[in-house]
Amino acid sequence: MAAKVAVVLSGCGFMDGAEIQESVFTLYFLDRAGIEFACFAPDAQQLHVMNHLTGTPMDETRNVLVESARIARGAVQNLAKAKMEEFDALVLPGGFGVAKNLSNFAAAGANAEVNADFVRLVGEAVAKKKPIVAICISPAVLAAALAKVGSPAKLTIGSDAGTAEAIEKLGSSHVACPVDRAVTDEEHRIVSTPAYMLGPGPAGVGAGIEAAINQLAAWLE
Repeated sequence: MAAKVAVVLSGCGFMDGAEIQESVFTLYFLDRAGIEFACFAPDAQQLHVMNHLTGTPMDETRNVLVESARIARGAVQNLAKAKMEEFDALVLPGGFGVAKNLSNFAAAGANAEVNADFVRLVGEAVAKKKPIVAICISPAVLAAALAKVGSPAKLTIGSDAGTAEAIEKLGSSHVACPVDRAVTDEEHRIVSTPAYMLGPGPAGVGAGIEAAINQLAAWLE
């Protein structure tokens, strides 16, 4: 029976939701590895909507679950329904939606509040020793969730000093990492990769996500 993982999305678009390229790479490499997946997102309004052409806010509202359905081709469920007992691992693509819609990390840093269902899922994964993959900015928000469940870990967001400092303040340790690699915490079975926290393009970002998913596949064998 194939392994199955829960993938948590946070909208659609790197400025206000899930990073599209990272999310697509994640689903592609999972599928290529023979790992089944189900996508989840909170049924809530986005913090704001950004014009991705101009980089400026727009005067409208959008729902995180509805926007995530764009990436998942409609196959996405309310995050509140996700239970780790039904999955073998938890996978977290990046994008500023993680820091804006799954948490308020973008504004509060190390003092961030995190979506309660997301914290619950992380806690369930930790308790059952199920692997977690964290991509781009999501390791920082994962660190906030891990702090709440009392399980700090070794993580990377690349080399951004401010975000790395926040991870350290939250009790986890930060390890610098190039874009095409991943950092593995064997004890806690958490693997993270910088992706577009470093960029600069799809080749390097894809290579790092591939490395992370390959590590996940090895754990799930």
